[in-house]
Amino acid sequence: MVHYHQLCTEVTPQCPVSDTTYGYRPNLAANIILLVIFSVCTLAQIFLGVRHRLRAFTVAAAVGCGGEAIGYGGRIMMHANPWSQAGFKVQICCLVLAPSFLAAGIYLTLKHLVIFFGAEKSRIRPGLYTVIFISCDVLSILVQAGGGGIAASDESNLVKIGDDLIVAGISFQMVTMFVCMCLAADFGYRLYKDHSMRDVTMAEVEEGRELPSSFRYYAICSSVAFVCIFIRCIYRVPEMAGGWGAPLMRQQAEFMVLDGAMIATAAILMTVAHPGIFFPAIGSRNRKAALIERDAASPIESLQTDEVAEKSRV
Repeated sequence: MVHYHQLCTEVTPQCPVSDTTYGYRPNLAANIILLVIFSVCTLAQIFLGVRHRLRAFTVAAAVGCGGEAIGYGGRIMMHANPWSQAGFKVQICCLVLAPSFLAAGIYLTLKHLVIFFGAEKSRIRPGLYTVIFISCDVLSILVQAGGGGIAASDESNLVKIGDDLIVAGISFQMVTMFVCMCLAADFGYRLYKDHSMRDVTMAEVEEGRELPSSFRYYAICSSVAFVCIFIRCIYRVPEMAGGWGAPLMRQQAEFMVLDGAMIATAAILMTVAHPGIFFPAIGSRNRKAALIERDAASPIESLQTDEVAEKSRV
């Protein structure tokens, strides 16, 4: 199976769909649905980011969602013509890179969550969450971008090199996400252990009961979004490692579920559970006040104060 048959520009008896890299015509309805989902999420992220002044998170989330939208536009082009080189190049570059930006958006919130609940329970300083994981994510993006650019070239002898770079970038991203998940789980366990090893006052019991449901909603949505991106990475490694035209790459259903649906779910959750709404302390206009009040109030009291302030603005 060749990466691209240079003589084929459209489907003909001599150039059947089965001879293309994917071996199928991308489903039009499914790809249009995903294009619409990611387009709406992009616009929503920009609107909410501007409203709540979340610069870094907005850039990461909007670029991630926008890249996915463009990528599925490329797949729609391939529905019209499975031999479309332009469509193939657009979708392979965008759909490989975009999830890394969504992961970066989640990394950016970790530092503020650790500061909010108690930096002393973290294995590493809060600021290092951003430095380490964003740096690793950027490196992953650069490696994947280089691989995608090479793989999308017309030089057949460079395709394997590009494929290997993409696999290396995604693998590195997967390892980075796994380490992040371990640190987050450890932080949560240390918080729970510290709470369970000392006598609990009635006031603390009431605080636990009064933890705003909106924050639980935000935490759950962010966690599920992160897991969805991680699942996509697990799928992408063997898919790309098999080479262009490998059996797994030619399975449209697996791609739509394990890549398309996973990233769409992550994008939707990161939008409907936007940190500017459900975790206002992360915002630039609320951050200083939240840090000042951190020593004087419990995490729950601080969160409730942020919620009241947010509702009053609305």
